[in-house]
Amino acid sequence: MNELKTRETIEIIADGTVTTPRGFTAGGIHVGVRDDWSKLDVGLLVSEQLCTAAATYTRNKLMAAPLLITQKHLANGTARAVVANSGCANAATGDQGVTNAMTMASAAGAALGISPDDVVVASTGVIGTQLPMDRVEPGIGRVALTQQGGIDFAVSIMTTDTVPKYMAVRHGDWTIGAVCKGVGMIHPNMATMLCFMTTDANVNGTFLQDALRQAVDVSFNMVDIDSDTSTNDMALVLANGMAGGSEIDAAHPDAEPFQRSLTLLCTAMARKMVHDAEGGTKLIEATVTGAASPGDARLAARAIVSSIGVKTAVYGQDPNWGRPLAAVGNSGAAFDLAKSRLSLVHPNGTEVTLFAAGSPLDYDYSAARTSLAPQDVFLRVDLGLGDGEATAWGSDLTEEFVRLNSVYTT
Repeated sequence: MNELKTRETIEIIADGTVTTPRGFTAGGIHVGVRDDWSKLDVGLLVSEQLCTAAATYTRNKLMAAPLLITQKHLANGTARAVVANSGCANAATGDQGVTNAMTMASAAGAALGISPDDVVVASTGVIGTQLPMDRVEPGIGRVALTQQGGIDFAVSIMTTDTVPKYMAVRHGDWTIGAVCKGVGMIHPNMATMLCFMTTDANVNGTFLQDALRQAVDVSFNMVDIDSDTSTNDMALVLANGMAGGSEIDAAHPDAEPFQRSLTLLCTAMARKMVHDAEGGTKLIEATVTGAASPGDARLAARAIVSSIGVKTAVYGQDPNWGRPLAAVGNSGAAFDLAKSRLSLVHPNGTEVTLFAAGSPLDYDYSAARTSLAPQDVFLRVDLGLGDGEATAWGSDLTEEFVRLNSVYTT
């Protein structure tokens, strides 16, 4: 494995996936969900043992049929498998869509020899079209499951993604692996994204749900690509306990490293999504400090990365300081222009301050443009009002984004 580095006893496994933890296998197959696609479009992920499960879902009231089934199946806090498809969201599809989602769970259960109630169902793609069940249902039974199948599973859930997204982290005896997809319809509200995580850690269900919520809150909920919250968003963790050891709960010595590992993994997945954003050329990282509260810092940071004005300025390498400050002023966070400071930070550490103490500064224009040139652009805003801090990530906005989304269903 390409084990890149260790961060405070957390080992980052760059080529790790959902099959890196013990006891998990996965795979993908092409069934032709869309006639114009030749990629893998149906995937399966399964654990040798029943897992403790936790999930978070989209806040969009137009919730897709597979999420309705998944919520029922996870009501008891356990699951063993995931069946997913790309190319069709199975959203706004009425009773037939619900029946199709249930059929996917039943087909997966039959193929794996487990109860359909232990199967999580996910779909992603075009809203308002029915799944071609004459292809999907038999295709589920043909998925080959292997310990090397995590990448195929990651490919099977891709829509407009250009690359599969995966990673794993390890601490001590246990590992957490992840795959995700999502490069459009991404906005802070459980920002179409899907993230599936597996771990061989022995984790208490209540703690796992709390840990996931905390990790999602500072990662996926702090991401924006296009200000649209999808109908199908879900983040899921399956914990099969095959690493052994005593159960990890909030009082366990491994509680803090588990939370840190899960957060690190979710943040990495969120950044991977933004790096692959539809039509995007840059990742924008906005860090807000000095806010009156952590909540205000979150509002301000998310407003910056969601601003079309900021996105287009970053794309054009225009150091237009008025746009991020206007976004903060309109965010709902406490704001005093006379106490605010805005800087651009180059990846090499060079900082250019554009605005401070109520006035624009006589900054080096060339250096400011240079800070906007790299693939990762860093904006720093200090509000000077308190100790609240938050970081959000967004993409720039390009002509290619408009082109892609003007022809998406055709």
